[in-house]
Amino acid sequence: MMDFFKGINIAVTVSDKDGNVIYQNDSSIDVNGDARGRNLEQCHNPKSWEMICHMLAANVSNVYTISKKGKKKLIYQTPWYDDDAKTTPAGLVEFSIILPEEMPHYDRG
Repeated sequence: MMDFFKGINIAVTVSDKDGNVIYQNDSSIDVNGDARGRNLEQCHNPKSWEMICHMLAANVSNVYTISKKGKKKLIYQTPWYDDDAKTTPAGLVEFSIILPEEMPHYDRG
């Protein structure tokens, strides 16, 4: 299968339902180091780990912005599924997107 996330400038990290990192694209490895095979609990503080566990248990997403190394980023964390029912997460995917200083907004009602 083709790796669609390999060369994009968005950091993509995927974990399984136990929090083990099973995929990182090049951007994620550049930003976070190679975390494949590690558990997210090792990479996060207790509050963040609690949120990860909550997302998996409650089947919900978490979206926020951060500033890191002078760049504003959108962090989008959401469950992913390996079945059509989408009732039990197979893990989490995190997208880390650098936001430009000035960004247009459009209402498309």
